[in-house]
Amino acid sequence: MLLALLGFTLVVQLRSNDGDHGLASARQEDLVRILSDLEAQDARLLADIQNLEATRQQLSSGVQGREAALAEATRRSEELGLLAGTVPGRGPGLEILLDRVKASAVLNAVQELRGARGEVMQLNGSNGAAVRVVASSYFVDASGGGIIADGVHLTGPFRLLVIGQPETMRTALQIPGGVVASVQKDGGSVTMDSRSLVEVTAVRKAAALQYARPVS
Repeated sequence: MLLALLGFTLVVQLRSNDGDHGLASARQEDLVRILSDLEAQDARLLADIQNLEATRQQLSSGVQGREAALAEATRRSEELGLLAGTVPGRGPGLEILLDRVKASAVLNAVQELRGARGEVMQLNGSNGAAVRVVASSYFVDASGGGIIADGVHLTGPFRLLVIGQPETMRTALQIPGGVVASVQKDGGSVTMDSRSLVEVTAVRKAAALQYARPVS
C-alpha cells in the first residue's frame, strides 16, 4: 500500500507539472531547476521504496525464521519427549497379550519390536500397574509370580501396547524361532491385535543428568 501511494504521488506530481502551461514561457534556467527538483524528488521516492522493500523483506524473513525455528524446536521437543517417555503418545500399532510368560519373554518381545521400528511402548499388568517402556527399561522375574519392570511389580497376563507399523511388527514377532514360537514352546501364549489407534498414557519423570553435557 505504501509503494502504491508513493507511486501515485509521483504520477500526480508529474501530471501536474506537465499540465502547467506556464512552463512553455518559463526561462531555460527555471526549466533546468524544475527538472532538477523533479529528479531529486524521484530519487528520494525510489530510495524510500527500496528502504520499505528491504524492511518488509527483513520483517518477513525474521518472522518466518522465528516461526520456523519455534516449530522445529517444538517438533524436536515432542519427539524427544516420546522417546524419553515423558509425554503420552498415540498412533497406529499393536495390542499384544502375553500370558504365562517370564521376564525374559517380555524383554525379547520389546527388543524385537524395537528392531521392527516400534516407537512408543507401554506394559500393563493385570494388577492395574503400568510402565512406560524406554531405552533404559529392565525386566526381571518377581518372587511369588509376575515380573518387576523398572521397579514396578506387574502380574500377568501382560498387555503390551506399541505404536508403529502394525504388520511390520506382527511379522517380526512371528518369524520362525522368534518371540511367538519361543513363548508357545514354553507353554505361554501371545495374542496380537492391530489397532488404528493405540494410546500410550503412562509417562515417566524426566531424569536430571548429573555428568553428561552436550558437545558444543
